[in-house]
Amino acid sequence: LHDDGHPTPPVAAPSAAILDAGRAPAYAQGTTIHWLKFVDFVPVSDQLLRGKIKEECQKALGIALQVETIDGNGIQARTTSAIQSGSGPDIIMEVNNWSQLYAESAVDVSDVADAIGKDQGGFYDTARAVANNGKRWVAVPYTILGVLLTNRTSWFDEVGYGGSKFPTTWDEYRAAGKMLKPKDHPYGQTLAHTFGDAPAFWYPYLWSWGGKEVEADGKTVVLNSKETLESVKYAVAFWKECFDEGALAWDDAGNNRAFLANTISSTSNAASIYLLAKSKPETYLSEKGKPLKDDIFHTPLPKGPAGQFSYHVPFSNIIPTYCKNQKGAKEFLRWFHSKPIYGEWFTSQQGFSTGTTKMWEEHKLWKEDPVMAPFRTAARSGRFAGYAGPSGRAAAEAISKYIIVDMYTKAVQGMAPADSVKWAHDQLVKIYA
Repeated sequence: LHDDGHPTPPVAAPSAAILDAGRAPAYAQGTTIHWLKFVDFVPVSDQLLRGKIKEECQKALGIALQVETIDGNGIQARTTSAIQSGSGPDIIMEVNNWSQLYAESAVDVSDVADAIGKDQGGFYDTARAVANNGKRWVAVPYTILGVLLTNRTSWFDEVGYGGSKFPTTWDEYRAAGKMLKPKDHPYGQTLAHTFGDAPAFWYPYLWSWGGKEVEADGKTVVLNSKETLESVKYAVAFWKECFDEGALAWDDAGNNRAFLANTISSTSNAASIYLLAKSKPETYLSEKGKPLKDDIFHTPLPKGPAGQFSYHVPFSNIIPTYCKNQKGAKEFLRWFHSKPIYGEWFTSQQGFSTGTTKMWEEHKLWKEDPVMAPFRTAARSGRFAGYAGPSGRAAAEAISKYIIVDMYTKAVQGMAPADSVKWAHDQLVKIYA
């Protein structure tokens, strides 16, 4: 783990006999597939892709797999550049619902996605929402990063909110934070333009107050509401009383570093903090010199006046229409998502990623570590950008421009809450129009 913590005829799958014999399909002989993806927070998984899975791909499909990794925040610029130039990677991993932005320039992968879903218990709503535009699959769902609060056990015990008394509402969480921050144990949450931690906290926070971008019709912008305004007002005081205010500038690794350095007590994150502490118990120690891994537990985000919500970060893979080997790219994705191959990769993630289909909830790894157990079914509860409307192109543009995140950032930095809400509402009107 990093310390930073449209329709086309279906492509027939190569027969089991061909794969068993190690002979590649004729169309794929001597071809290369270039896959661009983010740098995994679990390095061993990228090593697996470049090693064993690459070798297996060559043997099974006759495809030379070239895996290129870049920071997740750079994916969108690379995608746009490749599509505009008409050349680039054969497969590009997209974050959140960014694949919807490129639907007109993406190959129809319905045959691949439908087969995976049918074989593996169906897709989670989030995976379908971000990769299917209502007419076809514009991307193949890749994975979903479960996002929960990572918390320090001993520090919450010290202020009377440990164990079963851990905060279940924002008011309780705020009350605990008001006691923890004076002890130099603030909460840590980014308000920056970073793909995972920022939207995964502030979107469900908004929903928990009853705020939303649009109505279910996906057209009527309703952000400027009493509920949204109340959420912003609350956030301003909440931030000052409980959070590390330097987190305004954190990327998706900032909170990982802070937690592992014993400077924050709670943060919304995937499992990477715990998994790194677990992998290096002699390196990551509490202030008392004990393994930090033994002082960590995970919980869902607290409830608000409108209920409890979550956002788990989805990833999917598109095949740009400029790709000269679309059959090969499709076949690779079909093969990669087969139970044996995806199972190798899934196991290497150690629970950092959940599957996009429901069958992976039953994987044996979830029984190995009770601290990771809350992540097993986390994706069931996830909403998605654009809720309560569809997670389409407009919603993808809104999240890629960080409109909701910036609404809270502006208020925290001094803009009147009503003005920050109006600004965000007006931005969404432009996008949804």
